[in-house]
Amino acid sequence: MWTQATAERYDTEEAELSSAAALGPTLDFLAELAGDGRALEFAIGTGRVGIPLRERGVPVAGIELSEPMAAVLRRKADEETLPVTMGDMATTVVPGAFSLVYLVYNTITNLLTQDEQVECFRNAARHLAPGGRFVIELGVPPLRFLPPGQVAVPFDVSERHLGFDTFDLVEQILVSHHFTRDGADGSYRRDASRHRYAWPAELDLMAKLAGLQLEKRVADWDGTPFTQESAKHISVWRKPL
Repeated sequence: MWTQATAERYDTEEAELSSAAALGPTLDFLAELAGDGRALEFAIGTGRVGIPLRERGVPVAGIELSEPMAAVLRRKADEETLPVTMGDMATTVVPGAFSLVYLVYNTITNLLTQDEQVECFRNAARHLAPGGRFVIELGVPPLRFLPPGQVAVPFDVSERHLGFDTFDLVEQILVSHHFTRDGADGSYRRDASRHRYAWPAELDLMAKLAGLQLEKRVADWDGTPFTQESAKHISVWRKPL
């Protein structure tokens, strides 16, 4: 999924999410939870969040499965500044204890089975010091938008990009389809990725199996209350003292 070509264009395609205005509330939220401790980012990618969080004074380490994505990060921060361990976020272990482990931008859905997602929670708990927190940013599955017989929901219709998700309700799998305008000739590039969606209550059970307790859930990094109309949630689970 995360090929060299994907990694090379990732920062450009996600530039809007990397702006100071977009990242500010995210960094405020994470830095407050990290306190004086260390933070570990699962699936750190090109460092969109990890690098500016490190610049806030929070010692950050990362786990990343994709070597091309980690190579892009490495152009921006060396190993001493931001150490990255290559491997799967569900099983890879990094030395030391952390006050914060976090996983942003729906990335837990890259784990395509419930068992793998449960192991991700257990791995987070394994790395947390007592009292530490695990944070996940995840969209709420938009199944209310599916009328009978429909399997696709659009999430972006713009001049440069068409995006929609198709759902397998039995397997709890969505496929995210992207048609992106690529070049001056007006041609489109097509990409698709598979994800396992999960409900907030399901994540709470995964957390409980890992020995973590729900501390709070909000609709966005700015602390907006989470309601039945929220399109996503930021959830925080704490490892008991």
